[in-house]
Amino acid sequence: MKAININGERQMGLVHMDEPVPAADEVIVRLEYVGFCGSDLNTYLGRNPLVKLPVIPGHEIGAVVEKVGEAVPDIIRPGMTVTVNPYTACGKCPSCRNGRANACQFNETLGVQRNGAMREKMALPWTKIIPAEGLDARTCALVEPMSVGFHAAARGAVCDIDTVMVIGCGMVGLGAVVRSVLRGATVIAADIDDEKLALARQMGAAHTINTMTEDVHAKLQEITAGTGPDVIIEAVGNPFTYRMAVDEVAFTGRVVCIGYANTEVSFQTKYFVQKELDIRGSRNAMPEDFRAVIRYMQRGECPVDRLVSMTVSPDEAKDAMDRWADAPGKVFRILLRF
Repeated sequence: MKAININGERQMGLVHMDEPVPAADEVIVRLEYVGFCGSDLNTYLGRNPLVKLPVIPGHEIGAVVEKVGEAVPDIIRPGMTVTVNPYTACGKCPSCRNGRANACQFNETLGVQRNGAMREKMALPWTKIIPAEGLDARTCALVEPMSVGFHAAARGAVCDIDTVMVIGCGMVGLGAVVRSVLRGATVIAADIDDEKLALARQMGAAHTINTMTEDVHAKLQEITAGTGPDVIIEAVGNPFTYRMAVDEVAFTGRVVCIGYANTEVSFQTKYFVQKELDIRGSRNAMPEDFRAVIRYMQRGECPVDRLVSMTVSPDEAKDAMDRWADAPGKVFRILLRF
């Protein structure tokens, strides 16, 4: 069977593998759509410090169950359309012992620390299979990145009395926008791209700010009657936006950090104390975040067509990654279709 392989900077190609055979507690899934995410792009460009090369990328999955092992319960059946929880958990580290396996100290994500899903078929533990009744495989491939944004809203303890600013309206940021809206918050979406801001409005944001062309502080003061947002979710990973979050959040506010900054970030740390801030990291997603995204998708309100920038075949994958690298701000998701 065919698989996509990355073995160095801008080195991507097709390889051939044996078809998988399921263990007793495993499921064989036929991959129909797999999304390229930002970590895959960084792997392709040689900028991902977590990756172990060579690697088969991909952890945003839309698949169909093809075969089940003898010990798999009948809640997982051949023919089901599913997505996949792509993370591992050791069960022993502090995160796992505290019930937060999404932040396992020794996590290995598909497509990063271990071979991922950009292949025709793969064997997975049945516990990682997430049924998605009523969704097609294409939509399922969008569940994982949105679930990361859903988890960030949970980490921010967003509720209906909050004003929430989400900085960065890529797939993860849009997930944070949607979940904050579903929790009843008033949402301000911020980005440098007007097309992404328009999409954020379509998905429920009450206000938008273009951080390149507008005075962010003045606009926030106007929207919040001078207090600043109760919660700011940073979904970019840039020193400028990290500082913006700390500077602009309200006194006793919560700052949730999803993005990885590639360089050190300097802060006016007096704000940490003066505002008595809660600054929280947010990593991956929990099973309930996946379920919440699926329920949102089942409502039929998600503009899936606008979120998929292009769909490519395995033979077209390298060219698509080169195009994304040349214009990273214009891509939501590239889906690989087998």
